[in-house]
Amino acid sequence: MSEALQSETPKLLEMRGITKRFPGVVALEGVSLSLEAGEVLALMGENGAGKSTLMKILGGVQPPDEGDISIGGGPVVLASVQDSKAQGIALIHQELMLAPNLDITSNIFLGNEGAFGVGAPNIMRGRGLFGPLNRPKMNARAAELIARVGLKMPVTTQVSRLTAGQMQMVEIAKALSVKARIIIMDEPTSSLASAESEQLFKIIHQLKTDGIGIIYISHRMQEVMDLADRITILRDGRYVGDLKRDLATHDKVVAMMVGRELSSQYFPEKRERTSSEVLLEVDDLVVPGTREGASFSARKGEILGFAGLIGAGRTELMEAIFGVTPAVAGKMKLAGKAYAPKRPRDAINAGVYLAPEDRKRHGLVLPMNVAQNTSLPNVSSYAAFGWLDRKTEQAVAENGVKRLRTKTPSIKQAVVNLSGGNQQKVVLAKWLAMSPKILILDEPTRGIDVGAKAEIYRHMADLAAQGITILMVSSDMEETIGMSDRVVVMHERKLKGVLERSDLTQFAIADLMTGNPEAKGSLPPKPAGESNVATS
Repeated sequence: MSEALQSETPKLLEMRGITKRFPGVVALEGVSLSLEAGEVLALMGENGAGKSTLMKILGGVQPPDEGDISIGGGPVVLASVQDSKAQGIALIHQELMLAPNLDITSNIFLGNEGAFGVGAPNIMRGRGLFGPLNRPKMNARAAELIARVGLKMPVTTQVSRLTAGQMQMVEIAKALSVKARIIIMDEPTSSLASAESEQLFKIIHQLKTDGIGIIYISHRMQEVMDLADRITILRDGRYVGDLKRDLATHDKVVAMMVGRELSSQYFPEKRERTSSEVLLEVDDLVVPGTREGASFSARKGEILGFAGLIGAGRTELMEAIFGVTPAVAGKMKLAGKAYAPKRPRDAINAGVYLAPEDRKRHGLVLPMNVAQNTSLPNVSSYAAFGWLDRKTEQAVAENGVKRLRTKTPSIKQAVVNLSGGNQQKVVLAKWLAMSPKILILDEPTRGIDVGAKAEIYRHMADLAAQGITILMVSSDMEETIGMSDRVVVMHERKLKGVLERSDLTQFAIADLMTGNPEAKGSLPPKPAGESNVATS
């Protein structure tokens, strides 16, 4: 195709001068974006840069205050999600948009069930109601879709029983069920294991071959470099520029995103750990749904990483330590004393806090503001004679915002209006306000940009230096190796071994987490009369 002909061919998508305002915040100001058929466009920027807002506008979730949109050269008005779908746009949200009380099939076809009704053709003729759904046909099609994304389970499984990673894969299958010309993927691999991510990448390459345009939002730089044909960068709600993949480098992209240079090595320099004091001992702890007990120890001021594939049981183990789902057998000691939480309040009273994997469902009360969320776990300490001391509450919240550099118009801003990274900072701030002994961080940087990650890593290192023990669950191998003093590796709900920092390599962790029987780092046999607590 000649350059002249290419210039006459309309772009698959053009967004021009898009502006969106919220109370006290200009989320987008005059932003423009374009997409070609068969192109993978990476959309990058720090949390709060406006990426998700721009995509919600394209998905018909929110209307723009100013600007216009063209698809295939023709102007369109996307006043609703249905308008967007009618234009062939599918949006996979960063925060899962599934109905937990419905099964996989029902979620995939939610809103599009008419195609499977006995009277479905009547809808096309405007006759309204259709007959009973053809469930066998729906289930068969759903099975094809989830097989395409590598999810192996019955399509009649209720979504509430799925892990976060499995839910993400259902979201991808849901998008594939629509004959879309444009697919928006907002952090699609944030909760996927490496094998699942590889399956997704294969799907993306196939979609690209089929002429589908893909807008890919990710904070994982290597993914972007491997997948994207072009990178569009936003900063503070404004368009910064485009980079073709062959001209893009890590440092160049980061500098455009944050407006300043960041060291490519943003993990804090690890100091030599001298403390041998064991703060937490876990001895043959049996979590509901498992048969084999887990044994390990965590030292004072240590960052103890937990690695494993999705479904390995890491989150369930953390929830048992925090008292969400009490262990059915085994023992724990905290600072030498028996520790057996039956509920989260028991753990909180003992100085053990959990920042959960799903911050929106379990870490925050979204309608509440920043100050209220910060004080919530310890609200009684702000009350005197039944009256809440708002000044103290606000002072603590202001300190948390300043300490973690949370981007918010004020501490009175509802957290639902904050970006994902800033919501995570509010979760951390509420626990740091209570001086933890042990801080459990489950996927602490999931969906967070490189600048915010660097800040959180430095805070984690500072907390460890102050003697606070951190249990960190992470699916990011680079993060696990870079931040951990030791790593506990799990496979199929079993603890397979503990690796010292000197032994931390991707190969060593991968061997254990995939169940390689010859992998090094497995726990030694339990000596007679002794507990099998890994203190090496």
